[in-house]
Amino acid sequence: MLIAIPLDARIYVAGHRGLVGSAIVRRLREEGFGNLLTASRDQLDLRDQAAVNYWFKANRPEYVFMVAGTVGGIHANSTRPAEFIYDNLMMHATVVHASHLHGTKRLLYLGSSCIYPRETAQPIREEALLTGLLEPTNEPYAIAKISGIKLCQAYHRQYGCDFISAMPTNLYGPGDTFDLEGGHVLPALMRRFHEARAAGAGEVTVWGSGTPRREFLHVDDLADACVFLMRRYENRDQHVNVGTGEDVTIRELAEMVRDVVAPGIELRFDSSKPDGMPRKLPDVTRLHALGWRHRIEL
Repeated sequence: MLIAIPLDARIYVAGHRGLVGSAIVRRLREEGFGNLLTASRDQLDLRDQAAVNYWFKANRPEYVFMVAGTVGGIHANSTRPAEFIYDNLMMHATVVHASHLHGTKRLLYLGSSCIYPRETAQPIREEALLTGLLEPTNEPYAIAKISGIKLCQAYHRQYGCDFISAMPTNLYGPGDTFDLEGGHVLPALMRRFHEARAAGAGEVTVWGSGTPRREFLHVDDLADACVFLMRRYENRDQHVNVGTGEDVTIRELAEMVRDVVAPGIELRFDSSKPDGMPRKLPDVTRLHALGWRHRIEL
């Protein structure tokens, strides 16, 4: 069933300045949606239920893309676990609850592929959720994201709310964070090679062994998928994976970035640093069956 969303519908993009939120805003504007609701962190603390309730009461969003969150790579997850679990638990709880209280027609909650067990069959089907132990390096973040899925399902079962959940793979694209301490692997590699080239360095050190396999999705493809799912996905009791269905090793990724940014620089892998999950390739069969596929290759 296709849900027709009027071009003048009140659409709230929570986290509109982030990597994903800014891409969704671009995508919606391209389609002609003109009544986009946003609020910066200074204007609205999404961890404050009373403030979020007040904002929802005043603005009455009809459709909500809940894509705000505290995010980062292995280092950030390992050194700031309390922030990652608290911020994410609170943010999605307040927005989901306010959406229920103030009559939001439909909400899409965006999680993460880190929700799945460390040791599980690959590619990872949606049904693998909660079938094993999580990857220790991002467990607090994963628990927060899992609770977001279950929160949406619970509000559907108890109150009939039309809330759906999507789990994207690793992302990259315009608006990314190139912070070596808190950024994800791809932008961090880009910066490392850029700085090495500028400094005339002969090598770049990469965390881990280089053997883990990861999938990477361009954020504009994710934004397209989110709008697609908002219109078409009907299973409120089951989240859906979003990705390309293709992965590479971290070594292959590093070599790819090196060859573009700083050809000739040597790679050194620091095996004393954590690898994270050995492989993390979500199964996108369900999404493909709906008719959506990525368009931007790595």
